[in-house]
Amino acid sequence: MKIFAVGMNYAQHNKELDGTLYKPEAPVIFTKADSALLKDGKPFFIPDWSQRVDYETELVVRICRLGKGIPARFAHRYYDAVTVGIDFTARDWQEQARQKGLPWEICKGFDGSAVIGQWVEKEKFRDVQALQFHLDINGTTVQQGCTSDMLYKIDELIAYISTYFTLKTGDLLYTGTPVGVGPVHIDDHLEGWIEDRKVLDFNCK
Repeated sequence: MKIFAVGMNYAQHNKELDGTLYKPEAPVIFTKADSALLKDGKPFFIPDWSQRVDYETELVVRICRLGKGIPARFAHRYYDAVTVGIDFTARDWQEQARQKGLPWEICKGFDGSAVIGQWVEKEKFRDVQALQFHLDINGTTVQQGCTSDMLYKIDELIAYISTYFTLKTGDLLYTGTPVGVGPVHIDDHLEGWIEDRKVLDFNCK
């Protein structure tokens, strides 16, 4: 099982990080270790080696078929369900890595950093590229987005990634976070929603 993730896929989030609206020349792809996966409502333990760990709420797609070199027009056949996930990021480590041009594996791929919610079959929605999703912390909405604002759409991402990696059943794709990221703290209670469905519910420790 591989965990793919996309950086800088919402223009307003790019401005939030870098001070300007822009679209990367190509999708920014990184991976997380399989030990990053955190599911079934288990608590997230904030690592003591980071001074700031941020939530990044994302729509996550589940790959359902083996595929390589998939054309974008056929990519919808290769995923069957979506959910909300959290791409936890050690922000202080990421800032250092970006300044020095270093890889993101530690700041993005550490244990428990890929939280996943309950899957919803994509047929339950009229258009997965027009889904509202949001994150609540301690009962207050802190981040919200719509998949229609993605700079690179889901099918484009699958086509691009499959150029370089063989996709397999069970692989996951975190599709990028909208504006509104922020830090988590011990005893925070996080709930993630797609439209009116709560699919994610866990605590920070």
